[in-house]
Amino acid sequence: MTAAASAEIAREIENLSVDLRVARGETQESGKGRAARSDGEAGDEEEGRSRGQGARGKKEESGEGEIRGEEKVTFRPYWVQRNGLSVRSDWRTLIELKQAFRELQPDAILAYTIKPIIWGAIAARAVPKARFVALVTGLGFAFQGNTLKRRLLNALVVRLYRCALRRADAVMFQNSDNRDEFLNRKIVPPEKCHVVSGSGINVQRFAHSPLPDGPPRFLMIARFLGEKGVREYASAARIVRQQHPTATFSLIGFADPSPDGIPLETVRQWHSEGIIEHVGETWDVIPHLQNCHVYCLPSYHEGMPRTVLEAMAVGRPILTTRVSGCRETVVEGENGWLVPKADAAALAERMVWFIEHPERWPSMGCASRRVAEDRFDVRKVNARMLEILGLKNQPADAPETR
Repeated sequence: MTAAASAEIAREIENLSVDLRVARGETQESGKGRAARSDGEAGDEEEGRSRGQGARGKKEESGEGEIRGEEKVTFRPYWVQRNGLSVRSDWRTLIELKQAFRELQPDAILAYTIKPIIWGAIAARAVPKARFVALVTGLGFAFQGNTLKRRLLNALVVRLYRCALRRADAVMFQNSDNRDEFLNRKIVPPEKCHVVSGSGINVQRFAHSPLPDGPPRFLMIARFLGEKGVREYASAARIVRQQHPTATFSLIGFADPSPDGIPLETVRQWHSEGIIEHVGETWDVIPHLQNCHVYCLPSYHEGMPRTVLEAMAVGRPILTTRVSGCRETVVEGENGWLVPKADAAALAERMVWFIEHPERWPSMGCASRRVAEDRFDVRKVNARMLEILGLKNQPADAPETR
């Protein structure tokens, strides 16, 4: 591999959105079943600071020991370079993880997103009695596209995954397509693979809400990335507003430094032209979900789109793409519609359908709520994840994985 190619790979890896944390949870009831968690932005993960969560990527300065309800959570900060490929930085991450694991002596370790999985799995060899489980929340940037840079990046990531997961006890996926990709690449054997329904959604917190009055309002929540379908959302809105000028298209999110990122100035220009309503960032998406009639996510790929699950729990029809992760959330014609990715015309066509069939919104919203309760209730998802982690007897009614 040439030096130039290596440099290109390094620049591409800078765009893998990764965040690490380690925690040990110890239930007051039993005092057993300690678990260390090395995690990033879950579910694909796709909203992050859309919820008001700032980007993390350095050693956190917060304290340790936090009580939440009946759970005792010890937050253990350590160094990680969130973006970039630096041998020195990644080595420091590995060393600090090893030290944390040796001190915590967890019974189980759960890691998710690429860097936590790779370095967490290698560091876990310092505590051979601990059960290591990886949660793949989506294939991400490295597995998309067919340019030379992406192919080289993909080859590197596949090798790292194979090395890291060789001793993993189990690997969980949020959709079967991602599992099949890992199997086809021979990253993990089939007996280690499990498919779970995303990270789950708290259906009590995201309670079913009646549809609001007023003109049709669509909502999208995402980082401003091309592969999230933000451009298609704006293009479709432009088309639809020519026919239905009273329809509103809200966008919640923030700019992303990735090469695939859409500049904030572009989004503001769409707003000034009256194409979309740029809401900005928010700590609480619930009021915005309650205020919309249809939730839209025209993404190119996902693990399991968290905002879609939240919109379903609130009782909103869904308009998303026929891609991995997204298609698992929709029964076409019942709780929403699927359209091809990167197809603004098809997206606009379905938006018009929703506008012209408001009588279907309540039944579709109720169907979304039923699917959220039946398949994506966080208590059910947690119970399954605890079983895979070997902590089957632990309480499963904790908050959803973040």
